[in-house]
Amino acid sequence: MSEELKDFTVTPTLTFGAPAQEVPAEKKEEPKPEPQMDDSILSPEERKMVDDFAKQIDIRNSAGILQYGAGTQKKMADFSEEALEKVRTKDLGEVGDLLENVVTELKNFDAEEERKGIMGFFKKGANKLEALKNKYSKAEENVNKIVQTLERHQIQLMKDAAMLDKMYALNLNYFKELSMYILAGKKKLEEIRCGELPALMGKAQASGLPEDAQAAKDLDSLCDRFEKKIHDLELTRMIAIQTAPQIRLVQGNDTLMAEKIQSTIVNTIPLWKSQMVIALGVAHSTAAAKAQREVTDMTNALLQKNAESLKMATVETARESERGIVDLETLKKTNETLISTFDEVMNIQREGREKRRAAEAEIYRLEGELKEKLLQINR
Repeated sequence: MSEELKDFTVTPTLTFGAPAQEVPAEKKEEPKPEPQMDDSILSPEERKMVDDFAKQIDIRNSAGILQYGAGTQKKMADFSEEALEKVRTKDLGEVGDLLENVVTELKNFDAEEERKGIMGFFKKGANKLEALKNKYSKAEENVNKIVQTLERHQIQLMKDAAMLDKMYALNLNYFKELSMYILAGKKKLEEIRCGELPALMGKAQASGLPEDAQAAKDLDSLCDRFEKKIHDLELTRMIAIQTAPQIRLVQGNDTLMAEKIQSTIVNTIPLWKSQMVIALGVAHSTAAAKAQREVTDMTNALLQKNAESLKMATVETARESERGIVDLETLKKTNETLISTFDEVMNIQREGREKRRAAEAEIYRLEGELKEKLLQINR
């Protein structure tokens, strides 16, 4: 339990100054009795305490009447200040901001695969998975930090809820104390207005002395002042009545926020973490399936390519195996070339023979001309 309110008592107590010496009173006409407050909220012991305390009240003791119930009113004021301080220093908005930060961090985690080309799939796929794991680690680290802060807030809210229980008990105690002061005061007022005050008024009427009349008037004024004091206590008591549901409202808000944090920690965060793990598993499965698909496609393409190559090689081999050593066309072409060569050689030889014959005849003619010319010179 919090020690912050340890100075406040939880047991109703009634205190009062020493009673002053009573002045003999004469009877006068009895006023109408004041309506009594319902004392059903008090225990028998507390009712006896009220009766005993009422006998000690001396309305002629100005200092005592001034302080009547002031202790409880002071404790109520301190209590209200303490409660106000707790409400003022509590920053539930930060809790809301932290919860929003959780949502933001988890939204930043994107497990969607990017489309990749077929070539280089394995390398790019590995890089993508690594980036996804890094994203998960970063998001998990940030979320864990926020959760730690939320847990501290949750502990504080639970402490505040316990403290508010203490405050509620204190407020109930103040309410009882004020009720007891009011009941005791009203009992005393009724006793004086029904006994001592009428006696003084009767004495003043009988004696006709101004001092007796003044004494009756002073007692009546004291009763009025004391009645106003009791009325002030009734107003303070009403504040205590109103404070009780206000404390429960604040306590309810603290409890709801603590439950919200608890739900986030034990339900939402684990659920989102499991979804992150599932996202990574899906990414791995997708990568494996795509890798298998690529292997199958590459295998099929390789088989088709090899089949085509085998077909071409087989056909070419068969075709070559059926060919002769020399193609008939080649032989025909070679034969034609040889015949043409022979024809050209024969033509060249014939032309050479003819040219040689012509040259030989020309040589003989030149030789004859030369001989004839030589004979002419010797004549």
